[in-house]
Amino acid sequence: MRIPRLASVFLSVAGLLAYLMYVKQHYARPAAAQYRPPGYTLLRGPAGDPGPATDEPAKWHFRYGVMIDAGSTGTRIHVFKFLHRLNEVPKLAHETFKAIKPGLSAYADDPDQCTAGLLQLFEVAKASIPAAFWSRTPLVLKATAGLRLLPGEKATQLLNKVRAVFSESPFLSSSDAVSIMDGTDEGISAWITVNFLTGGLGAADSPTVGMLDLGGGSTQITFNPQDEKTIQTSPIDFISSIQMFNTSYTLYSHSYLGLGLLSARLAVLGGVEGQDAPAGSVELVSPCLAPEQSCPWQHGEVVYTVRGQKEGEPIYDACRTKVEKVLYRRVQPAPETRDLDFYAFSFYYDLAVDLQLIEAEKGGTVKVSDYSNAAKRVCERPSDQSPFLCLDLTYVSVLLQELGFPPDKELKLARTIGEVETSWPLGAVFHYMEANRR
Repeated sequence: MRIPRLASVFLSVAGLLAYLMYVKQHYARPAAAQYRPPGYTLLRGPAGDPGPATDEPAKWHFRYGVMIDAGSTGTRIHVFKFLHRLNEVPKLAHETFKAIKPGLSAYADDPDQCTAGLLQLFEVAKASIPAAFWSRTPLVLKATAGLRLLPGEKATQLLNKVRAVFSESPFLSSSDAVSIMDGTDEGISAWITVNFLTGGLGAADSPTVGMLDLGGGSTQITFNPQDEKTIQTSPIDFISSIQMFNTSYTLYSHSYLGLGLLSARLAVLGGVEGQDAPAGSVELVSPCLAPEQSCPWQHGEVVYTVRGQKEGEPIYDACRTKVEKVLYRRVQPAPETRDLDFYAFSFYYDLAVDLQLIEAEKGGTVKVSDYSNAAKRVCERPSDQSPFLCLDLTYVSVLLQELGFPPDKELKLARTIGEVETSWPLGAVFHYMEANRR
């Protein structure tokens, strides 16, 4: 009877030792190898997408996002590839971009016609993203001023058609993936983009920069106030709070619909936004053109014939007076514009390039007074090659001053930062992902 008892003791001890060895090996595994954040993919992902070299590959994750910008003049797709690491600001590994024309709003009377263009853009996304990621890559379309200016029923029918096309795509498309972007959200998204690219996001004490955007149909101003008085005294709908990369930001942000450069040009010329196309052209007379000038201009579906006014006061003075009437009480002066650094985009940039104030590829810095000084020069010597340059420069110079920018204020102009476009889609992707993670 002694031998079986000894064998039993031996087996018990051996079993205990085996269990202890298993526990030791199990808990010795790296913590990162056991953690899988939802919706993320480990660096060692699908073949052909190995990611960057790192000493700790299990902590890096790839993610993709697709944003379609349905603007007033065209439809543009941005395919972003991000590199994430837990509790850190993500890195942008790559961006694919393609633009098509016309803008989505051109199909307001025949929504089915938008399908071909959207499918063309989907092919760009499919070629840029490994198939294994398609079903978990968010596909989002945000329409801006072009659709905001459409009659409600037309905009709804058009967006419903876009949603139907989205539902057939292989990408992740939630119920809120197709929408008309609120103007303030457009400004906030552009602010996120430029501050991500300049390194201002991710810590409460990191300095941020302000953002000015001048599109065709609307214009935005957004900045992070440094003075508590700004938050307390500004209109309540000018103040927004966002959470981005584990940091809270309070922003002064407002969008002025109808004060984008092309909509404002129409207003200064005396036209009416959104009117139905009449038979033949509509004639407009403007003090911002020389008396002998006459030219066609199409805005929306209407073709205008624009000609100069009869001789009178100097063109610049007459044009400035007209612009000031259009902007009267429509713009709120913003505080802190003298003290904060501001980046300016879109038509601010394009006009500076036309005037050779900055290089087209590199960008640069201009003063607010550069626009007004250029307006005076151009208005004195009108050009048939750029008949609206006098009007546009006068409008921009008055708009900036109405927003509170002094003449000697310097603005940084950049089309790209680190080879990435400075427009709102990158920030909108971040904003969308943050909102849908909570």
